[in-house]
Amino acid sequence: MGEQPIFTTRAHVFQIDPSTKKNWVPASKQAVTVSYFYDSTRNSYRIISVDGTKVIINSTITPNMTFTKTSQKFGQWADSRANTVFGLGFGSEQHLSKFADKFQEVKEAARLARERSQEKMETSSNHSQESGRETPSSTRASSVNGTDDEKACHGAPPDSELKTENDKLKTALAQSTSNVKKWETELETLRESNARLSLALQESIASVEHWKKQFLACKDENDQLRNKV
Repeated sequence: MGEQPIFTTRAHVFQIDPSTKKNWVPASKQAVTVSYFYDSTRNSYRIISVDGTKVIINSTITPNMTFTKTSQKFGQWADSRANTVFGLGFGSEQHLSKFADKFQEVKEAARLARERSQEKMETSSNHSQESGRETPSSTRASSVNGTDDEKACHGAPPDSELKTENDKLKTALAQSTSNVKKWETELETLRESNARLSLALQESIASVEHWKKQFLACKDENDQLRNKV
């Protein structure tokens, strides 16, 4: 529940060919939803995109990342954690610019979050050192070596934490996919309605033209009979 989308757009997704490191390989067959997500519990940002049930982008934004516009409608960024380069093809230059501006904004926010985290760690470390000077030797030894519970806690892999994060991601992605399908259904319904209205309008115009011809024919016949009379 701590991770929410803060910006959403649509684009064609590509990844760099791992063998050549030059050619682009399409990751989606069509334009898909690409979203920035903010995790308030971790104070982190990610770019996420799903094609059907397949996650094609899951990229955590770090301060050292750079988004580069390579053309009027295409941009890319490298993700060292995912060991790949992502590319996005947009429908317009305006959509590309909005995404690039958001990338820069999120990158700056990630930098500030890292600095605040480091400051908290340094402050906490200083407090621990000051407390250690006043602590008896037996307590200090326990703190240095750590209790069995602390060792178990720090040594164990954070499987439950990763599972919780993945569950939240799946829920958010499922909701996003559901919304996209809903919008596509509504759009298709509107298109069908417009088509029916257009057809009805054409039939109405044709009917008007038909009766107009009938009226003119009757008028001509009436004029002819009047002349005879």
